[in-house]
Amino acid sequence: MHLEDMAVASPGADNQVPDLPDCNLYLTDHALVEGVRREGAGGRESELEAWGARLGCAGLFRLAAEVNRQGPELRAFDRRGARIDVVEFHPGWSEFLSLAFAQGMHGSAWTDPGPGAQVARAAHYLMHGQVEAGSLCPVTMTSAAIPLLAREPWFAGIRPLLAGRRYDGRDAPLAGKHAMMIGMGMTERQGGSDLRANLSRAEPQSEGWFRLTGHKWFFSSPMSDAHLVLARDGDGHSCFYMPRWLDDGRRNPVRILRLKDKLGNRSNASAEVEFQDAMARRIGEPGRGIATLVEMASYTRLDCVLGSAALMRQALVQGLHHARHRRAFGRLLIDQPLMRQVLADLALESEAATALALRLAGAFDRPDQPAEQALRRLLTPAAKFWVCKRAIDVTAECMEVWGGNGYVEDGPMARLYREAPVNSIWEGSGNVMCLDVLRAARQEPQPVVQMVDGLARAHPGEPALRAAAGRLLAALALDADGQQAMARMIARDLVLLVQADLLLRHAPDAVSRAFVDSRLGAAGGDAFGARPAALASDALLRRAWPD
Repeated sequence: MHLEDMAVASPGADNQVPDLPDCNLYLTDHALVEGVRREGAGGRESELEAWGARLGCAGLFRLAAEVNRQGPELRAFDRRGARIDVVEFHPGWSEFLSLAFAQGMHGSAWTDPGPGAQVARAAHYLMHGQVEAGSLCPVTMTSAAIPLLAREPWFAGIRPLLAGRRYDGRDAPLAGKHAMMIGMGMTERQGGSDLRANLSRAEPQSEGWFRLTGHKWFFSSPMSDAHLVLARDGDGHSCFYMPRWLDDGRRNPVRILRLKDKLGNRSNASAEVEFQDAMARRIGEPGRGIATLVEMASYTRLDCVLGSAALMRQALVQGLHHARHRRAFGRLLIDQPLMRQVLADLALESEAATALALRLAGAFDRPDQPAEQALRRLLTPAAKFWVCKRAIDVTAECMEVWGGNGYVEDGPMARLYREAPVNSIWEGSGNVMCLDVLRAARQEPQPVVQMVDGLARAHPGEPALRAAAGRLLAALALDADGQQAMARMIARDLVLLVQADLLLRHAPDAVSRAFVDSRLGAAGGDAFGARPAALASDALLRRAWPD
């Protein structure tokens, strides 16, 4: 046998790591399984197990890489020169949306409600987001739009389409489709997050319709069957439902000017558009469009937390898989004490994010409980701020575990890293989230104090937790300017307290002890591996991902 033949016959001899094999994304994730049971969705586990096996197929990971390499393309005109404003996708895009629709991620929590519906959807989201994150965007917006649209007298006409479990990607009027998607168009070039600066204008027409003119700087998922958009309506701003096709079979004149060339989220299209007398229906109260969208944002922000937790989980799994197959300095990476320290710290961060995300989804499942809703209003923006920020650091660190192999586009790490910032920016970036935390705390100061004090009282044997709660309450007692200066620390400490409480109540002692000591106790900075998680590294790594 020639030497080159021997190299081909012995792929492990070159110390390169094989691709992640088929696995069950549900059964291999202890934090996910335990959270689903704890938050009331245990009766849906057979479905989650089945989808965990389907989504964990290695072939889907390869397809996800292809879908992100060959991004969407705008075709503004057909061959005859007629304006069509069509975005064309890789064929795999339909496959991922078909999977999401089959799981009900686009609306089942509303159209098929029941105990644990939001938590079960969250679990599906956490698994799907580990494979292909771009396809999460349209299903998030569709799901978040449903509770708003359900109040409209004409909702019954589209409800069956929103409940459909067979994805229908045809660009056609709704009358001929069996499912639909809804996108969003809020921000404009002059305002960004400051929605009150929007200039698009709505003029009333007949039978409840309005004619919209203006532009949108970011128009998410432009091939959706309808979009919720914000426009000036008299002296205020209202929210409008803008269909892609009109009832008479004409395309609504929403002109796609260009697709955004984004850092990540490349499988999904985001566009810049102009409304040229586009027709739309007002939803919600006149002039209360921003308040309407704040309600919708509470649902989309939950999905930002879920999406970031999913990216953390997949980055961690890829880092652990690599470390268990790659040798350096005479032994496997996983056997090197420093590498074990870093990976254990990353596993701790991922588990805390998953536990928090599922706890938050559980609060959405209990809208009739005032304490749960107070927690939801305060914790949703705080979690979006902190978990989405941490996802950027986690994916970067896991890419570093791979070394140079992680920095090239051949493997999965570069895509995960490029994907991570979007959830921190979409639906309000970090400072906006922290200001929303302060706003929620001012609106309901007593429930907030009771919640923080209750977290400390629940664990009298944890001085670090009690001290953190005291610092948080002191910061919340400052005047408005003092609070704003401390807003990021307030949001962070709130999340860390809730995560510590969850782990102390429900995780193994090794996990909860490592979290409290490393996040609330001993110093060491925010660098992964610089905190005392190593004392529990064996237990953390075994729990995070089976050998």
